Amino acid sequence: MPSDEKPSTAEPAPRTAADREAIARLEHVYFFYPAEEGGSRIPVLEDVSLEIYRDDFLGVIGPNGAGKTTLLKVLLGLLEPQSGRVTVFGRPPAAVRNWIGYVPQHARIDTAVPACVLDVVLAGRISRARWGFRYSRADREAALEALRQTGVADLAGRRLGTLSGGQRQRVLIARALVAQPRLLLLDEPTAGIDPAVERNLTDLLHQLNRQLPIVIVSHDIGFVSRHLKRVACLNRRLTVHAVGDVSRELFVGLYHDHVRLMRHAECCPLKDPGCNQGCVPAEKAEGVCPVHGPEQPAAGSSPPAAGGSESAGAIP
Repeated sequence: MPSDEKPSTAEPAPRTAADREAIARLEHVYFFYPAEEGGSRIPVLEDVSLEIYRDDFLGVIGPNGAGKTTLLKVLLGLLEPQSGRVTVFGRPPAAVRNWIGYVPQHARIDTAVPACVLDVVLAGRISRARWGFRYSRADREAALEALRQTGVADLAGRRLGTLSGGQRQRVLIARALVAQPRLLLLDEPTAGIDPAVERNLTDLLHQLNRQLPIVIVSHDIGFVSRHLKRVACLNRRLTVHAVGDVSRELFVGLYHDHVRLMRHAECCPLKDPGCNQGCVPAEKAEGVCPVHGPEQPAAGSSPPAAGGSESAGAIP
């Protein structure tokens, strides 16, 4: 979506008491998947407590298998914890699932099905449709408004299989928004899209966060540290930190392994933690472009720092 604003650097609006109201709570939650025959059950979530606020823009990071997607499904009421308490808007999650928008990492949409973008977004209104699968004029207007909100209204008649990865992600977010949720959960929304598309998607998420709280699961630590307000570090157990408190030591403790921080120059074609373009470790990257050599900052300017125009990532 075209925008002249730069939400990530804009001065935030003053917080109010309503902003700091917790709209979702997990209290000492334990969740186990069934054990294989003869095996013991290992907790996926272990004594997890978390509050999500009305103005939250929360990132959830952690290694594979740490329980991040499980956490989202518990918030949705799709999984019931074995112990602990979960409330969303003061009620059990399953009772308010229509109030929660969810964009899964791997949406199960067969791109070979001859459905257009508008049909895909309308599917988010099924729970509100009064006559089974027959959509009302209000449903169609809501779907078009969600497409306008995500900047892809011009794609309404296109088939999903013809869209780029970034366009498809915006359509899936529109499908989540069309039900007019009060909380938005996204699982790896920036996975598999290029840096330019990621920047546009990030602008969209900042705009949406002015209206509703957002929780994002991500492996992209650079994205989380640059754009989100808080970071929840999850590896069975969960700790929450302000973005300014994120450090190398925190990552080492989270991933229980060697962690290498990379800074990717603006000209890097990958901008991802698996970069093989010669980008250098963060501690050596000050003022250095791995492709063009030492940068020559303009008079009165300083070399970019981590969290600026370059991308930082952690690699376990």
